[in-house]
Amino acid sequence: MSFLTNKLLTILILFPILGAVSLIVYQLFSKRKNHLKWLALGFVTIEFLISLLLLTYTGKSAGGFYFEENVSWIATIGANYHIGVDGLSLWLVLLTTFIMPITVLSTWHAVEKRPTAFYVFLLLLETTMIGTFVSLDLLLFYLFFEASLVPMLFLIGIWGSDNRIYSAIKFFIYTAVGSLLMLAAILALYFIHQDATGIGTFDYVTILNSMRVGNLVIAGQTAALLFWAFAIAFSIKVPLFPFHTWLPDAHTDAPTAGSVILAAILLKMGTYGLMRFNFMLFPEASREYAYIFILLAIIGITYGALVAMVQPDMKRLVAYSSVAHMGFVVLGMFSFTEAGMQGALYQMLNHGVSTGALFLLVGFIYERRHTRLIEEFGGLANVMPIYATIFVITAMSSIGLPFLNGFVGEFLILLGMWTSVAVSHPWIITMIAGTGVILAAVYLLWMIQRVFFGKVTNEKNKILADLSLREIGLIAPLVFLMVFMGVYPSPFLSRSKDTIVSIQQRVISGEKGGSFTAKQEDKKFD
Repeated sequence: MSFLTNKLLTILILFPILGAVSLIVYQLFSKRKNHLKWLALGFVTIEFLISLLLLTYTGKSAGGFYFEENVSWIATIGANYHIGVDGLSLWLVLLTTFIMPITVLSTWHAVEKRPTAFYVFLLLLETTMIGTFVSLDLLLFYLFFEASLVPMLFLIGIWGSDNRIYSAIKFFIYTAVGSLLMLAAILALYFIHQDATGIGTFDYVTILNSMRVGNLVIAGQTAALLFWAFAIAFSIKVPLFPFHTWLPDAHTDAPTAGSVILAAILLKMGTYGLMRFNFMLFPEASREYAYIFILLAIIGITYGALVAMVQPDMKRLVAYSSVAHMGFVVLGMFSFTEAGMQGALYQMLNHGVSTGALFLLVGFIYERRHTRLIEEFGGLANVMPIYATIFVITAMSSIGLPFLNGFVGEFLILLGMWTSVAVSHPWIITMIAGTGVILAAVYLLWMIQRVFFGKVTNEKNKILADLSLREIGLIAPLVFLMVFMGVYPSPFLSRSKDTIVSIQQRVISGEKGGSFTAKQEDKKFD
């Protein structure tokens, strides 16, 4: 048991790879191909159960990391295999392992061609996502961050819908170009932090500690350039307006499993990166340019909602709703208040649960009718009452109805923004953002009215089967979380509090080292 806990994060990274190899071996030597999905489900379920051991940590991290491993990896360039979790990454790792079994179950009757390759890519994608959230070495982080593009590229490009090649390439080019900017910034930090022997370090904690004690101060134009190199890469991943145009296409043409993972987890890499690296490494630049991100977040909230309102395709509507909801996350982060930043992290989890569920529900109806056009439906509540009930609950969660998870996250974000000192007249920003909640109600309720209520006008819809036990079973955990997180958010907020407060103090005052512009330093790069 001690080995399991000491190497827990490494096990979580490597176990899906073991699963992928096992699937390939099984496919080569077994004639019973229908067991592939059971094998894949077994590996992702065991992965989730192992990840629950992360909750056994009962101490307070105070901004530090636990389950930490740090060994030399490429000694000649100062790269380490350094991993760990804190209150920021803990819930994102658990969200990842929680979503994967649901994702595999959703593909039970949907994957007909190349099932082995499909499940192998899913497992490899899980490895890269977990690796991204736990990496504390900048080079290691970059490799996992970039590697996550490859499985998703193939998932969209092979198993997607009509325009899958275009959408897959667009997704890859957008995010890869942004990542190259981040790589340039990582290399710059490496050379800035060179010691007397000429060897630098990629270690995030080492670089951060050097900044905190004043041994390394990066200010002025250098800090601004490095900040923006990281920020653009992460903004594309979020995606923040105007870098969002790849998202609707990727969502629309991805298979249901790909859309769920993309919405629930991959987008969170961007917001996680902003909080972990931009806020902690460049606090002064984060404060200086906060107004730009707040402005873009407000535009994203209103623009995403307005465009969602006129979408004829249910899946594309949900995709644009992601632009609006992730705008709320960015708004809360850049409020630099404890309530706003806690709300931002909570809304990341909420979005993963609620929007992931919406994509699943759209996938259920697509499997039955092979269309997602809203005009093709009407009166579905008459023939699919269970489906309609779950869809309405999920939509209410996405809108932010009290006692559901979306309300807690949006309330904390708006509360934090109202008291923010990051911009002048924050109450105006808060009021504009609040209209996003109203607009979300408009586009989701209007879709519900057209799809579920009234008479069944299309003969093809009269014979549709309601949700099966498998479908109810895989959506039920998400519905449970919507209610639980809306009624009792304390377990989530309490475990992230110390880390969020540490990030907040760092970004507003250069915590542990006085002002970020302190003059006492060994090196200054301006």
